[in-house]
Amino acid sequence: MEATFCFVDLAGFTALTEAHGDDAAADLVTRFAATVDAALEGDAKVVDRIGDAVFLVGDTPERLLRCLHRLWTRSLDEPEFPVLHAGMHHGEAVLRDGRWVGTAVNLAARVAAHARGGQVLATEPVVTRGAAAGIEARSIGRTSLRNLLEPVELFALDFPAGCADDVVDPVCRMRVCPESAPGHLRHAERDFWFCSLACVARFAANPAAYTGT
Repeated sequence: MEATFCFVDLAGFTALTEAHGDDAAADLVTRFAATVDAALEGDAKVVDRIGDAVFLVGDTPERLLRCLHRLWTRSLDEPEFPVLHAGMHHGEAVLRDGRWVGTAVNLAARVAAHARGGQVLATEPVVTRGAAAGIEARSIGRTSLRNLLEPVELFALDFPAGCADDVVDPVCRMRVCPESAPGHLRHAERDFWFCSLACVARFAANPAAYTGT
């Protein structure tokens, strides 16, 4: 069967779990699941949830792109929420006992793994057939992906980036608004904002662990 496959997850979720604990991480996953469900419509649906990641499937790229765009916008409106990253591919796969299996599914997962926080990457079939969704895309070139013999041309989709003033907490990778951030430190002539005093304390104890210096 032919379908559009998309994997979406929370950037920096491991860091967030370590900084805030399992209960906070579980609460965030619940919020993420609710945000995903509210963004879906038509034939687009969640076929699997794996930790902080969701596997979405739709009949056509344009419909799933519209749902993903709506999810992106809703996530940016959520307070104290990490940035997302996603990967999409359209192709043929086998649907058996409610599970999708095939190269197209694997490729979508590899594309998602390559996306940075806040980035949506897609393959050419998605961009070509998804033009009707009104989302612009730019090629980032042919990219080598894990366990694939040939490089694949990937496209970065023009999705909302959130408030221009938003920054990312270096400890837990949570999206933070500087004006309302609970904590702020200046280190090595750089300013850092934090989602909580706990993250401030972690950073102050070992700045090099979070700045790479």
